[in-house]
Amino acid sequence: MIAFATNDEGYREIVGFSAYPNESRETWTDFLRSLKKRGLTDVQMITSDAHEGIIHAIRKEYPGVAWQRCQFHFARNIIDKAPKKEQAGLAQELNEMFNCETIEAARKKRDQIIEDYQEHAETAMACLDEGFESSMTAMVLPKGIRRYYRTSNHIERVNKELKRRSHVIGIFPNEASLIRLIGSVLIEENIRSLSSRRIFKKESLEKMNKEEVPSKLIQIAREQEALLAA
Repeated sequence: MIAFATNDEGYREIVGFSAYPNESRETWTDFLRSLKKRGLTDVQMITSDAHEGIIHAIRKEYPGVAWQRCQFHFARNIIDKAPKKEQAGLAQELNEMFNCETIEAARKKRDQIIEDYQEHAETAMACLDEGFESSMTAMVLPKGIRRYYRTSNHIERVNKELKRRSHVIGIFPNEASLIRLIGSVLIEENIRSLSSRRIFKKESLEKMNKEEVPSKLIQIAREQEALLAA
C-alpha cells in the first residue's frame, strides 16, 4: 500500500508505504492510522478507487475529509458493465463528462448519457448514477489543478514499476526483504517526484484557501458520510 500527498509547496511526495497480505477494512485502517500517527494531518481530500476497505478506513481515521473517487477506475467500472458494442462510444461520452468546466455542466452531461444508454446498458447507467457525485469532488478545486487529483493513476504507474522490479526476484524470503526492495524503488520515485514540476505555488494555495475551497470540501465530506450512514 502506497500513499502520495501534495505538500504546501505544491510538490507531490510519497508519505508512506507498507506491505499487507490483502486489502480489507482492517489492513487499510491500519495503514491510514500509521500515516496519521506519523503526522499526516490537515488532509483536505483523499483520492482512491472505490475499494470498500479504503472508504471505511477514510471515514474511521480521517472523518471530515472529502473523498474523490478515481475517475479512471470509475469509468472502467461503468464501461465493463455495458455491452461491448456500446463501450467505445460510452468511453468517449464519459471522458467529455469528466472534462466539463462546471459541476452543473457535468450533471447535465451525466443525465444525457443515462438517457442515451439506459435502454441498452441499464446496469452501467445505474453504476454511473450511483457513483457520479463522489467522482466529481475535485470540481471544487481550481480548474488548473483538478486533473492532478481526479485519478490515482500516478500510484498505478508506480505500482507497475514495483511489479516489474519484484518479478525479477520472484519469491521473497521474508517481508523485510520485500520492504527493502520496495523502499529503495520508492525512494527513487520520490526523488523524481520532488524534482518534477510542482502542481501549484504556495501563493495559489493561499488563494485557494481564501476562496473557501477547504470549507466546500468539508461540506462534501459531511454529505458523503451522511449517505454512507443512511
